[in-house]
Amino acid sequence: MPEKHQDLTSLCLDFANAVGERPERFRHYGDLLAWAAEAGVLNPLDRLHLQTVAERQPEQAAWVLARALALREAVYTVFSAVAAGRPAPAEGLERLNDVLAEALCHQRLEPAEGGYTWGWEGLGDALDSPLWPVARSAAELLTSDRLPRVRECDSPTCNWLFLDYSKNHSRRWCSMSSCGNRAKARRHYQRLRGEGVSDADGR
Repeated sequence: MPEKHQDLTSLCLDFANAVGERPERFRHYGDLLAWAAEAGVLNPLDRLHLQTVAERQPEQAAWVLARALALREAVYTVFSAVAAGRPAPAEGLERLNDVLAEALCHQRLEPAEGGYTWGWEGLGDALDSPLWPVARSAAELLTSDRLPRVRECDSPTCNWLFLDYSKNHSRRWCSMSSCGNRAKARRHYQRLRGEGVSDADGR
């Protein structure tokens, strides 16, 4: 069954951040399984089982892959709108709700240390089961007090979404070590170039 992501509310953003990657990350159904395993929502045995099922049902696997791409685009458009302070597009919410409705049918309460937690049932041969935690994650984030923390990277060459946990809620880049440093380097270059132009004009 799908395993637990370390932070359920950020799982959907991790999924959406594959939008726009070149080459396309999800070219085959197996790529979706690989992502789910890396994200911690699919254990090795279930990944192997679903891969075997996909090989027996290639048309169904292709349909699920197309559905995954549509969900990924929907999640991105919804949270990109949230980050920009715009209403979420109706089409994106509709696609998200379609997958969410199916996902909720497979949720159940399970005993956990100190209480109870949400689990999943009915995985079986369901090739679209890796999408269930993504839809649940998006719903959790949209209805949580973390929603105002959703940001989209300020870099013109990046569209990654992230949760801003900075003290003054002013984080601008998905990663300071990548996009942040590149932005600083660009500004530094532009300042130097501007100073060079000024010097040339003054001679």
